[in-house]
Amino acid sequence: MKTTSLFSGFITSKTRIKILMRLFLNPDQSAYLRELADEFKVSPSHIKDELTQLNKAELLTSRKNGRQILFSANQKHPVFSELQSMVKKSLGMDRILDSIITRLGNLEKAFVMDDYAEGKDTGIIDLVLVGDIDQVNLHDLVDKTEKYIERKIRPLVLNSIEFERLSDNFAGRAKFYLWECDADVGKDEG
Repeated sequence: MKTTSLFSGFITSKTRIKILMRLFLNPDQSAYLRELADEFKVSPSHIKDELTQLNKAELLTSRKNGRQILFSANQKHPVFSELQSMVKKSLGMDRILDSIITRLGNLEKAFVMDDYAEGKDTGIIDLVLVGDIDQVNLHDLVDKTEKYIERKIRPLVLNSIEFERLSDNFAGRAKFYLWECDADVGKDEG
């Protein structure tokens, strides 16, 4: 997976960048050492070293869950907002958000789900849009944004009735809200 240069000048370890991207995109999610090692295809000892450094810098918090230690982004750290903003920019979330709000019509909700909502940069972004969406502008937007962020976007467009009818399909799945009419942006409701 391509890691953007936004982080590479700031942080030199590619694994550390991946950990930050994974945990700061959706800070309500957490991960444990073995899970990250398997996901990034690196040794657990390498992940442990990186987690230790990030934990010492207080960028991560940790808590014990049985025999495992779960790590998550430290939302109380003074640079949390800046790091999360950098992660979103590096993944193109800021670009997607700006474009969908201004160009797609009567948008009620926009959220990323599954892998990207969990902070996993798989290269495919599952984007759910709810409202009366301009399909021509959506197609144009997806084409241009995919080239810009170098990732595939799979949009699912639903009107509010369809969204309500299919709401059980979204229950229990990771969601990261980009925008919601009359609600807080970025809340995980998943």
